[in-house]
Amino acid sequence: MNSQHRTNRSRSNDKGESVSPAARYAAFRQRQRKEAGAAARFARSLPFDLDDFQTKANEALEAGRNVLVAAPTGAGKTVVADFAVFLAQERNVKAFYTTPIKALSNQKYHDLVDVYGPDKVGLLTGDTSINSEADIVVMTTEVLRNMLYERSVTLDALRYVILDEVHYLADRFRGPVWEEVIIHLPERVRIVALSATVSNVEDFSDWISSVRGETELVVSERRPVPLEQHVIVQKDDRTEPEIIDLYQRDGQGRQTTKVNAELANRLDQFDRIAARRQGEERSRKHGGRGRGHGGGPKGRGRGGATARKPERHVPRRWAVVDELNYLDMLPGIYFIFSRNGCDQAVDQCLNAGLELTTEDETRRIRAIIDEMVDGQLSQEDLKALGFSRFRFALEEGFASHHAGMIALFRQIVERLFEEGLVKMVFATETLALGINMPARCVVVEKLEKFNGIGHVALTPGEFTQLTGRAGRRGIDTIGHAIVVDHHGFVPATAAALSSKRVYPLHSSFKATFNMAVNLLNSSDYETSRITLDHSFAQWEANASAWQLESQMDTLGQAIKGYEQAFACDHGDFREFMTLRMRLSDLEKTERNRLKHTAFRSDGERSAAFRDLDRRIGELRGQEQRHPCRECPDLQRHLKWGHRWVREMRELERVRNRYDSRTGSVARQFDRICDILTELGYLERNGERDLVLTERGQLLRRLYSEQDVVLAQAALTGALDLLPPAGLAAVLSSLIYEARRGGGGEPRYYPGSVHGPIAVAAGELKAIRNQVSALCEDHGLDPLPDLDAGILDIMYEWADGDDLSAVLHGTELTGGDFVRNAKRLTDVLHQIASAEPYLGSGGESLAHRARLAMDMVNRGVVAYSGVD
Repeated sequence: MNSQHRTNRSRSNDKGESVSPAARYAAFRQRQRKEAGAAARFARSLPFDLDDFQTKANEALEAGRNVLVAAPTGAGKTVVADFAVFLAQERNVKAFYTTPIKALSNQKYHDLVDVYGPDKVGLLTGDTSINSEADIVVMTTEVLRNMLYERSVTLDALRYVILDEVHYLADRFRGPVWEEVIIHLPERVRIVALSATVSNVEDFSDWISSVRGETELVVSERRPVPLEQHVIVQKDDRTEPEIIDLYQRDGQGRQTTKVNAELANRLDQFDRIAARRQGEERSRKHGGRGRGHGGGPKGRGRGGATARKPERHVPRRWAVVDELNYLDMLPGIYFIFSRNGCDQAVDQCLNAGLELTTEDETRRIRAIIDEMVDGQLSQEDLKALGFSRFRFALEEGFASHHAGMIALFRQIVERLFEEGLVKMVFATETLALGINMPARCVVVEKLEKFNGIGHVALTPGEFTQLTGRAGRRGIDTIGHAIVVDHHGFVPATAAALSSKRVYPLHSSFKATFNMAVNLLNSSDYETSRITLDHSFAQWEANASAWQLESQMDTLGQAIKGYEQAFACDHGDFREFMTLRMRLSDLEKTERNRLKHTAFRSDGERSAAFRDLDRRIGELRGQEQRHPCRECPDLQRHLKWGHRWVREMRELERVRNRYDSRTGSVARQFDRICDILTELGYLERNGERDLVLTERGQLLRRLYSEQDVVLAQAALTGALDLLPPAGLAAVLSSLIYEARRGGGGEPRYYPGSVHGPIAVAAGELKAIRNQVSALCEDHGLDPLPDLDAGILDIMYEWADGDDLSAVLHGTELTGGDFVRNAKRLTDVLHQIASAEPYLGSGGESLAHRARLAMDMVNRGVVAYSGVD
């Protein structure tokens, strides 16, 4: 008995089920293999335990699948990216790490250098190239897109690409680059896409699978540090600000999803105080004669104008900071949707006498600033950039962070904040994009922002991105998101934003001129169209088309039923109803269209209406002579016929909507190809193919938004008479966009209003207008206007003036100037590199472009931003 028991015995698993020795051995071997795998080795190398979602993503990547990770800010998505780099190193292949902005690229470059050393890591950001052939290269997504189109040999050993902040593909201007990269990467490459949590992440994952193969979707909606939502209010300047929970708490002290009644009551109280204060002010203004004296009823003032609505006191920025410091809720990031607002907030805190740093911290801040600035910029440049005031604010614990600052200043702020030395950073929303600057609290000044056209409400996605920085993993047990009470604020708005953790991701992809020639350089016309049909934009359009297909099927069945119901022995009743439809369209729609058409003369108008009357008369005669007119059941047939007409019109409307969705991206590509053929960049090769001309090869190498305008200017001789500084000045209008619109003209044209610079600038605008008109003729959006607002500034800089001189009397910040100058050097570099395709005079133009590039890329502009 015992012997038999020993021979056949088995053990139970954790569910109490019997497990055979063979199964136990198989499980043991599986554990052994798992523990020996790269993912396990990577996990053991870390000083912390991985979360389940990180382990799942790493194992999928090691198994050869693409990975899409969607998780909140601060959840640790980059651990998966770091494993992809680790895996590439183990397998002796290349890994590229792409980011949407240069600041992120610079930061990740330093992180990877710290792990793998400077010999193993490179950086490519358009204007910076460090160790470009390294095994690990960090780059902006545009650089990778350009490498794919150029078929760079660097791609041969590439096996892993990390797409950080991949939800950026929704960006209207730069988003399409992400889709181009995902579509065009070689099949052997595995991608690691890191995204914020978006509501349609399954759709996005399905699309990636459709173009890249098997893709593992890994979603985590758990924040490693819980986030609490608050509102800061203040009765008046004589009282301290108060921080009140946005949501009520339960018995365990946790915030619920119900808006806090205490907050609503306090805001109502402050509204009553504001109303009483306004009444007292009005009474004093009218000599104490009582409420409404001399005015209309119900609070209407003189002349019947409605009295201004009383407004609660808005907490001062410095008072908010002071309160947060008192409550030990710093370091913090204070989001203000205005560069000037950020700079003013720093000044307001300094003027209020706030100090957030100790003497020891001040000494450390000075040492770090000296280390980072030493040898980078001249004393003259530092003075022009307001360095002394910037440094003093840092020593007190305050800083701004926005795109109007030069890269060096932003990097100083980022380092000091990361080291816990700067306690409050006033930032625009650009800081919310990926830069590793977590804080104990995040303050949002308003729930609306100016988008360049008007003030718009924040979206749940934008609010989540901003507040996601609150709570430092491993340091804080709770993060705090604080909305400042402001004019028009109601708690329900903040609750609606903060309760929606996800937002939809929609494609911004569309074909461009440069994309078209690069596609046709490596593929034939039909293959290029098929490639575009694989875009996420087309995927989304197709996804909505199935509903329209169902509608069309339903309408088609109804139409068949009506046709059976009105079948007529005297003739074709469908034909009869079609005549009536066409007659109605001419008598109503076409006549109305002509009424609103602008004709060149009265004679032309009269001729158009006579032709319309003729066509109406012909159709009316056909309808009256139709045999179905003689049918005794005409009225009964017309009852069904009218329903048939209604459904036919609806079917036409739905079919138009369907046609606009299916193949919409490829149709846009067709229109672009027609324009490029007309301009000589493409030529027909048989009936169904297009090939690049010499002009097309030039356009391939120009990546400016105004690529065709630049190509036309280079080929038509519009730039031939410009000296290097003049070339830089004129081409600045291709890349400059005034922040608040307007502008368009420089303060003066160097030389004279009739000199070569002014003439070339005028020719460039004329070329833009011609190309833009072609776009509109072919059903495309017009090109953006050219803006010559910094033409004189760029001329002065290229001509050798110092920074303080070129910025004197302008509203341009140092950061804006540097950013535009770097974009200009990129355009000049493209021209210089395209010398073989510039035609006659190309050698001279390329030479002048190289000289201009060197003249612009000096001093503060030449600072790479990575040292």
